[in-house]
Amino acid sequence: MQDGSQFIELIFFALLAVFIGLRLRGVLGSRPEDQDQPQGGFGQAPLRPAVPLPQRPAPDAPHFGKGLDAIAAVDRDFTPDAFLQGAAAAFEMIVKAFIDGDEATLRPLLSDEVFGHFSQALRARRANGESCANRLEGILDADITEGSLQGGTALVTVRFVSRQIICQRSADGALLFGDPDRAVEIRDLWTFARPLPSSDPNWRLVATQSHDA
Repeated sequence: MQDGSQFIELIFFALLAVFIGLRLRGVLGSRPEDQDQPQGGFGQAPLRPAVPLPQRPAPDAPHFGKGLDAIAAVDRDFTPDAFLQGAAAAFEMIVKAFIDGDEATLRPLLSDEVFGHFSQALRARRANGESCANRLEGILDADITEGSLQGGTALVTVRFVSRQIICQRSADGALLFGDPDRAVEIRDLWTFARPLPSSDPNWRLVATQSHDA
């Protein structure tokens, strides 16, 4: 696991990559009027991705390691499968909200540090009059790569493989980067955190990192 300063540095460069057309660090969230969605991270109610995750054999327990066992020992409701479903739904929600520039939706799903960087990127986009025509076509795969319990906080990192249209336009409509007609495969590592033990069931995004094959 990275320390706090490394997390912030990774987030910053990941956001820069959005604007050179090779990476999208977005995220989606829930609106207060959406009664079926949790108000602050995922975990409050079951979330399911709009595009179902690929079917795969159930992983052996050793694949997840002792870190997830430690989390499950404190949070009896924690299971890797349920977590992945919620994380995939949060990924879709966050990506869409970033594309739409919807900070109100993003805020409950992100840590303060991550939200600060996302908000800064959105303000720069608005100030330049640029528009984002990115689109998430679907999640191809999602796997937990790491889990740990550190200082009373559960941390779980998920590797997402997705197909996205990456496209950014200037104020006059000129294409700045990307291809509106061609989806690209993007690999990301997203780390979610939640205090334990806690009556708050919600996980929030605390770090992002590109994960090239």
